[in-house]
Amino acid sequence: MLLAEVTGVDAPPVEIAALAYDARAVTPGTLFFCVRGFTRDGHDFAPDAVARGAAALVVDHPLGLGVPEVVVPDVRAAMAPAAARLAGDPTARLVTAGITGTSGKTTTAYLLRSLLEAGGRQTGLLGTVAAVVGGVVQPAVRTTPEAIDLQRAFAEMLAAGDEAVVMEVSSHALALHRADAIHWSVAVFTNLTPEHLDFHADMEDYFAAKRRLFDAEPAAAVINVDDAYGARLAREHPDALRIGLDSPEAQLRAEVLELTPAGSRLRVDGLELRTALPGRFNVLNALGAVAAARLLGVDDAAIAAALPHAARVPGRLEAVDEGQPFALFVDYAHKPDALDAVLRTARAMAEGRVLVVVGAGGDRDRAKRPLMGRVAAERADHAILTSDNPRSEDPEAILAQIAAGASGHDHVEIVVDRREAIGRAVAAARPGDVVVIAGKGHEAYQELAEGVTVPFDDVAVAREALAGRATARAAT
Repeated sequence: MLLAEVTGVDAPPVEIAALAYDARAVTPGTLFFCVRGFTRDGHDFAPDAVARGAAALVVDHPLGLGVPEVVVPDVRAAMAPAAARLAGDPTARLVTAGITGTSGKTTTAYLLRSLLEAGGRQTGLLGTVAAVVGGVVQPAVRTTPEAIDLQRAFAEMLAAGDEAVVMEVSSHALALHRADAIHWSVAVFTNLTPEHLDFHADMEDYFAAKRRLFDAEPAAAVINVDDAYGARLAREHPDALRIGLDSPEAQLRAEVLELTPAGSRLRVDGLELRTALPGRFNVLNALGAVAAARLLGVDDAAIAAALPHAARVPGRLEAVDEGQPFALFVDYAHKPDALDAVLRTARAMAEGRVLVVVGAGGDRDRAKRPLMGRVAAERADHAILTSDNPRSEDPEAILAQIAAGASGHDHVEIVVDRREAIGRAVAAARPGDVVVIAGKGHEAYQELAEGVTVPFDDVAVAREALAGRATARAAT
């Protein structure tokens, strides 16, 4: 494709074979985008890109490196439409569902994918936990990839026979134009609570990023109006379908019939549904998926048949059962509202106490740390504060900030080593208790100082601790 066709502006007749934003990925015939990052400026790498065979550059100021340059006001914003053009505009031929919000994106995406497949559409997935292309599961690099990678993935889905795609759309992706140039069939809003305030200036900036998905004029939209920001978004987009459990503004409401550790039962428009996911918050996630599936043409019979068997998300209230006389769940909850919802669900399940193991990541939003401590102390009978992904920060300093929110509670302890903390919770559990290991969920690693990453899987560590407990008890 010619440079002018890729960029949409007048340009020399240069043939473009590929796009790149990383100079190391440049091969002969590549159009290189000189993106300004947070720590590095892509313009500085343009000479290397040219040396590697870049046929042209997209820049925000002339560089004079001997190859054609397309000068634009914002290089990152120019990347998505160019990527869509070179890929053949794949989302024009896919049914596309975008899910955004603070919590519930991953679960809603998994549920909706299952419902679309039950309705007869082979469906891809892009999200926090994994990507699925043509039915093949691939590890996720980030929740929403860069625009070039994203459009390439859409094209691969079409080539692999996918007719639809469900994707989580992060606020970073929306703010950084990664999700531009997508033809949205339906957009879903779950909720908005404080998160990513290390990236966004404040909650208003965070909300503005989420709003971009709905300002992109999806063919249909689903908005949770139980959430205050959702109610505000729905007023700005009155054609959206308003859903909720409690709000009088909801047009589609779910009635909770039963909540158990094995799942939930709900009624929507007289249709009785079951889901294998426990917790009231998961009823709302299921409602969002059901509403979106309906808008995309899946009939109620297929929804009712598929929802009980919809794939569960790894690390989202994932039960770990080694025959112990108490329940143990691993959950990704790493935000105050998510932790609150999970511990409320644990309380509803528990015949005895609720125990939680939780921390907070380093080099991320620090304001939430005392809030995490407060939620853990108030919602659990015993809270063990421990390391999450400390990254470049001192784990003990992070824990001190979390503990500040738990001040005044004598059932809170600090155990820096995460493996030891999990072992201590397992050892302390009694019959009828519920143990929640929160914060990392599906992650199978721990990020330490100086970029060091070590294997660490909460589920595997919990199983080891349970096996050790069983062995110790058998020996006495």
